[in-house]
Amino acid sequence: MSIQTRLIEYGEGQQVFSGLLAWDDAAAGPRPGVLIAHTVRGRSPFEEGKAKDLAALGYAAFAIDVYGASQIGGSDEQLRANMDALRANRADLQERLILSLATMRQQSEVDDQQCAAIGFCFGGLSVIDLARLNAPLSGVVSFHGLFDAPDNIKTQNSDCKVLALHGWNDPLATPEAVVTFAEEMTARGIDWQLHAYGHTQHAFTNPAANDIGRGTVYHAAADRRSWVAAQNFLSELFD
Repeated sequence: MSIQTRLIEYGEGQQVFSGLLAWDDAAAGPRPGVLIAHTVRGRSPFEEGKAKDLAALGYAAFAIDVYGASQIGGSDEQLRANMDALRANRADLQERLILSLATMRQQSEVDDQQCAAIGFCFGGLSVIDLARLNAPLSGVVSFHGLFDAPDNIKTQNSDCKVLALHGWNDPLATPEAVVTFAEEMTARGIDWQLHAYGHTQHAFTNPAANDIGRGTVYHAAADRRSWVAAQNFLSELFD
C-alpha cells in the first residue's frame, strides 16, 4: 500500500482554489470519492491527514479549499474573516463547494457516481449545505458542525443522506439548534441521523483544541466513536 497525493488548483481569475487529493495506488481503477470540507482555519494538515486516512480505507479523498489558494496558512484573523464572509453569503459558499465537488468528480481516481462529503466545524455546515442543495452525493457527514440554515435554499426534498456527529455541550450548536436542524431535515425529506456525545464540546476531533472558555475542547472518546460512525456510514453508502 502506498498513499499518493496530488495538489489540484481549480477555478479561474482571482478565484483560484487549491485542494489535496489522496488515494492508495495499490488499487486499480476509480474508487468512491470523499470530499473533505475544512474548519475555520482553511485547508490544513488536519484535513490533509483525514484525506490520507480515508485513502488508506480505499477511498479517493479530496481536502478542498473554499477561501482561495492565496489564503492557505494565513493569519487566524484573516481566516476567521474569510469564514464570516462566507457564512454571511451562503450562495457564494455553495458555489465554491459545488465547484470543489465537480473538480473531485473529474479526477481519474474518483468514481463520479459514488461520492460523499465530510466536514469539520465550518466544514460541517458546508457539507450540510451540499445535502440541502441535493448535490450529486450519496451522503454527507458533519463533525461538530454548525446547524444554522441558509436563507437562499427553499424547503425541498433531497436524496442525500446526512449523518451529524455532535457534541451535546457544543456552545455553537445548542440543543435548541439541534431540534430546529432535525425539523428542517425532516421537512426536506432527508434520510438523516444524529449522534450526540455527552459531556462533549465543539471541535472534539481536534487534538489541538483546548480552549475551555470558548468551548472548543478535544474529547478522545468522542473523536474515536465519531470516526467509527463515519466509517460505518460510508460503508453503508457504497458497499
